[in-house]
Amino acid sequence: MEPFIFPHHYHFIKAQVQSLLNAYAGSTDPNVIRARKEIAQESVFQLYPELTEEQKQLLASLSVIKEKNEAKQFLLRLSPYIIPFPALTEQAIKKMFPKVKKLKPPATAEIPYAETTYVSWFDCGSDKKYVIANYGDKLIGIHGVFTPLPQKGICAICNKITEIGMFVLEARSSNDGTYLKKGNYLCQDSITCNQNIRSLEKLHDFLALMVK
Repeated sequence: MEPFIFPHHYHFIKAQVQSLLNAYAGSTDPNVIRARKEIAQESVFQLYPELTEEQKQLLASLSVIKEKNEAKQFLLRLSPYIIPFPALTEQAIKKMFPKVKKLKPPATAEIPYAETTYVSWFDCGSDKKYVIANYGDKLIGIHGVFTPLPQKGICAICNKITEIGMFVLEARSSNDGTYLKKGNYLCQDSITCNQNIRSLEKLHDFLALMVK
C-alpha cells in the first residue's frame, strides 16, 4: 500500500484518537463512548473520499482503541503510510532565499519531515523568521521580521491560541518601486504549530496574502 496520509491528516487523526481516549477516561456511559467512536471514525473517513479497502481497514482500527498503548500501536501502524514533507538540503534552502546574505539554515537532518506541513526557523541574529511550504504545487520560501509578543493569540497558520509573534514581510510593489509591508500573527514555535495543523486552508490563506 502506497503512502496516502499527509502530515496535517496525521495530526487530525491523532486528535481523534486523543478524543476517544478522553471519552473512555471521562465516561462510563456506553452510549457516550459509542457516539464518540462513530464521530471519530466518520471524521477520519471524510478526509479521504476514495479510500481503498486496504486503507479503510487500516483506519477502521481506530474504533477499537480503548487505552494509551493501543493508541500508540495504531499510530505506529500509520507511520509507513505518511507522505512526509520533501527532504531539504542546506544548498536547496539557500537557493530559495538568493537575496539573503549569510543565511543560516536549520539543521535539515533534524527536521521531523513526517510530522511537518511547513518548515520554519527563527534567526535571532537578524530577528527574521523563515518559512518554506508547498504552495501552488511547488515549494516556496518567504521571510520577514518576527517580533515575539508577551501575550497569547491566534496563529494565522494553525488557527490555535498559542505563544505568538508578529511576522512582517516587506515586498516590492508591482510597478512604482515602493515597498509594501504585509503581516500576521504566527506561532513562536513552528514545531507546535505543525502539530496543531489539521487543515491546509489557513496556511494557504496566509501564503496567498504574503506572495500576491
